Amino acid sequence: MRPQSCPLPSALLPLLLGLCSGTSFPTNINIGGLFPGDSHEYEVFRFALAQNQDIPKLVPQVDMVDTSSSFAMTYAFCSQFSKGVYAIMGLYDRRTVNMLMSFCGSLHVCFVTPSFPVQTNNQFVLQLRPQLQEPLMALLEHFYWTRFVYMYSSESGLAVLQRILDTAAERSWQVTSVNLDSLTEPAFIKLLADLDYKKDFQIIIDCELKRLNYILNLKRNLKNYHYILANLGFLDLNVTEFQKLGPNVTGFQLVNRSDPAVQKINQNWLDFDNKDLKVARRRLKYTGALTYDGVSVMATAFQNLRRQRIDISRRGNAGECLANPPAPWGQGIDIQRALQQVRLEGLTGHVQFDERGHRTNYTLTVMELSHIGPRKIGFWNEKRGYVNTAIYRPMQEEFYNVQNKTYIVTTILEAPYMMLKKNHEQFWGNDKYEGYCAELAAEIAKHVGFTYRLELVGDGKYGARDAETKMWNGMVGELVYGKADMAVAPLTITLVREQVIDFTKPFMSLGISIMIKKPTKSKPGVFSFLDPLAYEIWMCIVFAYIGVSVVLFLVSRFSPYEWNGEESDDEDETAQGQNQNQQKEKETPEYTNDFGIFNSLWFSLGAFMQQGCDISPRSLSGRIVGGVWWFFTLIIISSYTANLAAFLTVERMVSPIESAEDLAKQTEIAYGTLDGGSTKEFFRRSKIAVFEKMWSYMRSADPSVFVKSTSEGMIRVRKSKGKYAYLLESSMNEYIEQRKPCDTMKVGGNLDSKGYGVATPKGSPLRNPVNLAVLKLNEQGLLDKLKNRWWYDKGECGTGGGDSKDKTSALSLSNVAGVFYILIGGLGLAMLVALVEFCYKSRIESRRMKVRSEKCTSTELFGPSGLGGENGRVVAHDFPKAGAQGLPCMSKAAGLGLSSTGM
Repeated sequence: MRPQSCPLPSALLPLLLGLCSGTSFPTNINIGGLFPGDSHEYEVFRFALAQNQDIPKLVPQVDMVDTSSSFAMTYAFCSQFSKGVYAIMGLYDRRTVNMLMSFCGSLHVCFVTPSFPVQTNNQFVLQLRPQLQEPLMALLEHFYWTRFVYMYSSESGLAVLQRILDTAAERSWQVTSVNLDSLTEPAFIKLLADLDYKKDFQIIIDCELKRLNYILNLKRNLKNYHYILANLGFLDLNVTEFQKLGPNVTGFQLVNRSDPAVQKINQNWLDFDNKDLKVARRRLKYTGALTYDGVSVMATAFQNLRRQRIDISRRGNAGECLANPPAPWGQGIDIQRALQQVRLEGLTGHVQFDERGHRTNYTLTVMELSHIGPRKIGFWNEKRGYVNTAIYRPMQEEFYNVQNKTYIVTTILEAPYMMLKKNHEQFWGNDKYEGYCAELAAEIAKHVGFTYRLELVGDGKYGARDAETKMWNGMVGELVYGKADMAVAPLTITLVREQVIDFTKPFMSLGISIMIKKPTKSKPGVFSFLDPLAYEIWMCIVFAYIGVSVVLFLVSRFSPYEWNGEESDDEDETAQGQNQNQQKEKETPEYTNDFGIFNSLWFSLGAFMQQGCDISPRSLSGRIVGGVWWFFTLIIISSYTANLAAFLTVERMVSPIESAEDLAKQTEIAYGTLDGGSTKEFFRRSKIAVFEKMWSYMRSADPSVFVKSTSEGMIRVRKSKGKYAYLLESSMNEYIEQRKPCDTMKVGGNLDSKGYGVATPKGSPLRNPVNLAVLKLNEQGLLDKLKNRWWYDKGECGTGGGDSKDKTSALSLSNVAGVFYILIGGLGLAMLVALVEFCYKSRIESRRMKVRSEKCTSTELFGPSGLGGENGRVVAHDFPKAGAQGLPCMSKAAGLGLSSTGM
């Protein structure tokens, strides 16, 4: 018997067939496509599929739909899902993006798109376009933008707008948002006029290429503006026309067109022949490059699935798009993982996705539109942020199109920067001029290698914007409106000027200073030797002298060590033994103190004058008083001596103004600035209280305190007799101070800090090489040599300013006359006091003489036992010692008898 064959289940037959063939992976993969009609992305999608000939082969199932219609997109999506597509590539609109995400998440169908990125956690939507929030914020920080206008399209700009507004709230930015979708053409033109009026010259534009080209090519003055384009196709812009206007435009570039692989694919694209294409062939845009990379991601993912032998066949659930509840496709998870894990180098750089389907680990090139075309200035990536890599081209590349051109250098007559030579009629061209800026221009031209012609500015102004016409005047205006190629002059670098022209690094640093007429020098007076110490110090010394003398007198009275005990003169005479029979009787001793009030004053005065005295304290308390007084006088006399020479030999100037605060708080001295310069603008814009007060005075002063030129301001200072102060740059102030008649001076410090720079128009090829030349001249020390040459070497007032004669010569009689006056006065006073003392003592002695005479007569009459003494003895202390020898009775008591003597 033959064994019966067991029939195989019908479900196992495809599996066995697959095993016999070696794999169950399909050879053809149906890929869906949802594109609007005749779109660039659709063309590149077909091109990319034609380029991909690997196994498995991607077969397109494309529907041309209106991406803004939810009904059309729903129908097309469900139709392709029912046909068994494995993934879909296409575009969406802001009105259909949520619907697509809902279908993809419910059915587990992957949607790969080059459209604008959206914030979502749906991993079945793979977004090929990188997000611009972080690169844009990094660029704003690099340019230090705190006030700008953000123009956006509702399609792609809402997410970026939200990030900008959040950051603006944290950092106090001033952001004006404008929705471009709601503006008609007249309204948009009116908006641009309002921006001009409000001086909002920093603008971010976030929209697609077509509208972007329209905005940038409007016929208007682009030099006033700085644009940042929130778009990934900077090189896709049509810059041929508006780059001639010298705009300042910065943007991002996703596709590296210098890459040989990119150039090869772009050439294949240009050579691609397909009869279905109805538009003229153009090079790949960045959205087309994203589409090409999307097809490459799909092809790589399905090749990886085939290599891993993963079954992704579509069976059993086709046509269940609108089922409720929806039936997700079981193999959709495998395809999503395969797509998310793809890593490749595509036309848009490194292609990689995170777990949410967003592009990650990508690099964007930052571009700038210069006078000769777009150029790279840096790049951004997630690890390093924005990196500035601007490398200036060699001089021959910068000037390849203007080698034979003679540049017009505008300047202004302002000594010592630019002056006409005394015999300038004998010269022509640049040789007519001399000065700091004339030599600086020659040095720059020599280092850069170009020819130039100096021309004076027509209106004689530096440059300011008219409040009514909004037009620039002066040298700035000539640069803005193309009348000059460069400005070499004392032109201050300011924000409003930097917005319309370019400056080099400063060739001179300075600040606003105050010029006044030099006050008359005050000569030392008769009593100028008192000037080294202030009036208060002299008064304190007098009180200290009196106080120390009184304290010394008091402690000498209280201290027993200052008293001296002595026997009386009568006891000494008795001890001689003249009267041996007379009984000796010891008298009470007499105590004396050297430091009476007059002696105390004399001791303190002698110590203060450093001459000493014939008496000195013996007690500890008295010596403490003397010691501290000696130390006090040592310091005071040393300090006085140290300052005396300077005060007697230097003629001092007393300035009525020492700072801006002094000017602001007085009304007697008028002050003003140059009309139409940066100094006036500084006070007008300042928010500091002192400067606001000064500006309020200057703008309302009558007559006007503003002058038309620095020369006029200098003349006004000199003729005002100290009643006018001129506010100007410190460098010019220092120069004028060195010029005859040497009657002006700079007072106080600088009110601000700024610099002079060489200016060029926006986007000029001269900008970078001139900047490098200025830096080189500064490093070589040539700029300092030029300043010394024109400021001080050619100065007319000497190093000290004013009269160059040395004022620290020998003393004259007028310096020390007061000392002689005091000496003569002291001598006269001494003679007068001596006369008074003589008269006073004579009167006292005459009275005492009369009394002594009467006592002596009484002694002769009544004998030794009379009323005049005891036991025939006279007590010596009853008479003054000074007059004892002159009395007749004292002579007789000595044994010689009374003799009649007179005074």
